[in-house]
Amino acid sequence: MAEQANAPNGAVEDAERIKELRQIATIGGHLEAARTFDDENDATVAAALEGLPPALSVATLWEFSDEKRQQVLRFAPPLQREQWIRNHAYPSGSVGRLMECTHAVFYPNETVSAVVERLRELVRKALITYGYVVDFDGHLVGVLIFRELLFAQGDQLIRDVMIPNPYSLHASSDVMDSMAKAVRRHYPEYPVVDDAGLLLGIVRGQTLFEQHAFELSAQAGQMVGVESDERLTTSWLRSLRFRQPWLQLNLLTAFAAGAVVAMFQDTIDQVVLLAAFLPVVAGQSGNTGCQALAVTLRGMTLGELTPERSLTITLKELVVGLLNGTLVGLTAAGGMYIYASEQNNPAALNLAGVVFLTLVVACMVSGVSGTLVPRILRRLGTDPATASSIFLTTATDIVSMGTLLLLATMIVL
Repeated sequence: MAEQANAPNGAVEDAERIKELRQIATIGGHLEAARTFDDENDATVAAALEGLPPALSVATLWEFSDEKRQQVLRFAPPLQREQWIRNHAYPSGSVGRLMECTHAVFYPNETVSAVVERLRELVRKALITYGYVVDFDGHLVGVLIFRELLFAQGDQLIRDVMIPNPYSLHASSDVMDSMAKAVRRHYPEYPVVDDAGLLLGIVRGQTLFEQHAFELSAQAGQMVGVESDERLTTSWLRSLRFRQPWLQLNLLTAFAAGAVVAMFQDTIDQVVLLAAFLPVVAGQSGNTGCQALAVTLRGMTLGELTPERSLTITLKELVVGLLNGTLVGLTAAGGMYIYASEQNNPAALNLAGVVFLTLVVACMVSGVSGTLVPRILRRLGTDPATASSIFLTTATDIVSMGTLLLLATMIVL
């Protein structure tokens, strides 16, 4: 408080504005941040970006024009500027986008006393959790725990007190996969290396967890075509651009399901009460598929879905679908029998059998589809969460309604 009291008014105003800009970016995301920051002083923008999560800072920077970005980078500290440029080389959703600068870097032949003196200076400028030991080419060879430094002799070499071959994350790895591997370690921070083992930066455990939580929270929206960049503060026009293409795709797939129903128009005309059960079988099979989809996406996120377990998981969903279809099929068949009997339909029992068989088949196919669709999308190089539910819903609608009408045509008519 004393420093603020003695600081010039402009400095106080800048500090308040920087805090305000960081809040805007945190709440609104990088698109809203870039729009707001664009009219701000370049030095103020650089200072605001320094206090944001690395992935958000990089995403915001590269929303600027080239000229604006270069001006902002000029005002950033050299180490931070290099780190932002390095992070941008890695795709969104990778560990490389989350890296922070590594300040505490040492060499194996330095003495403990020399390292401790350097650390005294470094801790005044940055939050230091571990020290990292690299060879003269920059390869990570060890990590320094401060407890070991405390009990070491001053003339000991760092190579004698470091922990060799520390656990590290790869910059190109997916955040979800890395979190699944690191979840049992609970380290406050992790060194990040490239394929050659060069130390590129650090990722704090909190940052990794927060990004992992964000990816999970985005999945529900992505499954119905809501982009991960969209926030509550996103403008209506941008939200429209995000959502409309997926709605058009959903409409196209809905036409496919409608075409299946149209093929059996004569059957519906002769047995009108079938129309009442079309949404019933479609809804039940859709829910079955979504349950399998949710479990599969969770397994992918936690690293539980391995190639060796794929066949077992598929068979499990087939069995669960069979049992679920049998149980709900009995209930729905009873409903159909009562409804058809009240309509004095002579084929009431046959119609009940059609509904029962339809739900058994539809739930089996839906369960298997729920676990296959995201795995196929991932194999094709597409995010499994993005639009999985659109393709799944189409498949379940076509199978459930098509099976109902086909069996009715074969058994009742």
